[in-house]
Amino acid sequence: MNRFFVILLIFIGLSNWASAQDFETGVSNDEIEMAKYDKDPQANAVFLNEFGNTRIDEYMDHIRLIHTYHAKIKIFTKEGLTHGTIEIPIHNGDNSAEEVNNVTGFTYYKDDNGIIQKAEFESKKVYTVKDYKYGSTVKFALPALRPGCVIEFKYELISPYWDHFRGWTFQDDIPKINSQYEVHIPGFWNFNASIRGVLKLTKSTSEVERECFSSGGSKADCSHITYNMKDIPAFVDEDFMTARKNFLSAIYFELVEFTNPYTSVKTVVTKQWSDVDRQLKIADEFGSQVKRISLLKERIASVIAGKTDELDKAKTLYAWIKSQIKWNDYIGIYSSEGEKKALDTHSGSIADINLTLITALNAAGLNAEAVLLSTRDHGMVNTLYPVLTDFNYVIARLTIGEQTYLLDATDPLLSFGLLPLKCINDKGRVISMTKPSYWMELSTQQKAATTHMFDLTLLDNGKLKGSIVNYYKGYDAYEKRKAIKKFNSIDEYVEDFDEKQPKLKVLKSDITNLDSLESPLRETFEVEIDAFDNTNHDKLAFNPYFWEKRTTNPFKLAERDYPVDWAYASDKRLVLVMHLPAQYTVETPPQVVAYSLPNKGGMFATTFENQDNNTFTFSNITQFNKSVYDPAEYPYLKELFNKIILTEKGDMIFKKK
Repeated sequence: MNRFFVILLIFIGLSNWASAQDFETGVSNDEIEMAKYDKDPQANAVFLNEFGNTRIDEYMDHIRLIHTYHAKIKIFTKEGLTHGTIEIPIHNGDNSAEEVNNVTGFTYYKDDNGIIQKAEFESKKVYTVKDYKYGSTVKFALPALRPGCVIEFKYELISPYWDHFRGWTFQDDIPKINSQYEVHIPGFWNFNASIRGVLKLTKSTSEVERECFSSGGSKADCSHITYNMKDIPAFVDEDFMTARKNFLSAIYFELVEFTNPYTSVKTVVTKQWSDVDRQLKIADEFGSQVKRISLLKERIASVIAGKTDELDKAKTLYAWIKSQIKWNDYIGIYSSEGEKKALDTHSGSIADINLTLITALNAAGLNAEAVLLSTRDHGMVNTLYPVLTDFNYVIARLTIGEQTYLLDATDPLLSFGLLPLKCINDKGRVISMTKPSYWMELSTQQKAATTHMFDLTLLDNGKLKGSIVNYYKGYDAYEKRKAIKKFNSIDEYVEDFDEKQPKLKVLKSDITNLDSLESPLRETFEVEIDAFDNTNHDKLAFNPYFWEKRTTNPFKLAERDYPVDWAYASDKRLVLVMHLPAQYTVETPPQVVAYSLPNKGGMFATTFENQDNNTFTFSNITQFNKSVYDPAEYPYLKELFNKIILTEKGDMIFKKK
């Protein structure tokens, strides 16, 4: 997956920031003439050089985080021109905000006479877009952009949030020839630094410089650490992956402790899980909510009246919470409204809903605990030491006997025990009110399962007429229910389905178990399909994969350094029974194959049975038995899809007798 290790910065001091080894401004003739990057000829641009420097220092009588950035990029193609527009995300607090200053930039290019020109960026063209209350983006575009040019820019970012020391991402979606990051940390501060990704540093050095920091009459030595990486390949996103930041080669910093330079008071920031457990258990927005069992006992008494089976109670309460509180689109691990208000107003955040669910389950005498997690787009959590900001979601963990259920009551279409895809992301931390917290794998026993059953008759006019029955289970049923519920009625859904199939006409339809979430969803269509103009031909070509034919391999990389993560296993089946006119027989049957992945990881197989001269049965199955495939398994997955695509190209031939 990703390699993750910790470097504890225990140096008491930091080097003088002025000694930072930035590269010289300007462009060489070789850089202008460069037509491609030899190590990645398909790249539309390449970082020729990149340098960053971050220090904690006094700035206008306040302690600030001061970050400088300098980059030079060669642009080869029109597609590469997007790298000439720079976006810098900044954080805004209630009383303070980050700011970007001293923006400079140049574009170097050859004019029509072959003379190197230098277009200078106008600093007044920097503008800021507010994204939301606490976030904005500073934007600017370099001038005179064109394929073949070299752009160079610098800026300085001043941040009051020195406790969030700036990390560095070595890898980008274009390659880099050289990337260097230098950090300067006074001895008053102690950080953990973690390096992620599969790429190794080319160089890492550290040194101590004396009295490089002074504020409020206090002085400190400083640690000057340099991280360098050369010849960095581009990171290519591909289907079936979690957040890209999980796999990018990068360095991150987490504050461990600091000493106030003015008061000499030491504050420990990174604590043990036992400290975090105590903090969460007494927090008004977390543990205090879960402990209010008496509040829920009265409310749920009538809901579970007469129910004695524990699983029956749990399913009833789960359905009741979903019906009582609608998600207000706010996420996070802390309750914002509280259980009483959420129930009274029928609205609440992720934490409001799921903490109320946990309390209700416990009030019914069941064993429920909270699980903190990070959603797939938020990134993986640090399991080496507690970082509460890594978590952005909370769900319920219910134990009945030997069986464990993970529950999220924020979506009315989620069946009992089915987690949203976004929640299946590595590990979660189980927070118990009675025992120490612990890690658990976030996986699901449920899978995506679909079966298509066709019973079709080829008529003399060239049309296929018959029935299509689709069965959906698990995640496929959830996704199909979501798709149907987007329409005002089932009739509208069927009409839309009909319109999207130009050669298919729905004559009659029926959908069952749409609201019975514990049962498979079933669609039945009586259809007429325009297969051929007529049957006055000696031979007819027919593709048995006409319903969901795969033509593109989702895996295109030569090799992949990060896992293929579907989050759940899947099972897709098709059964086709076809009746031919009396004058036709099957001359060329479909290819019968059986391909499998190593270690029973999955398979693709087909069968064909010619029952008599006029009826045949064709079936195929595609199974992926694992939710996550590691990089070593990637070539086998890629090859399996190549074989599937090649097999599904093949047509059957019907021949006149």
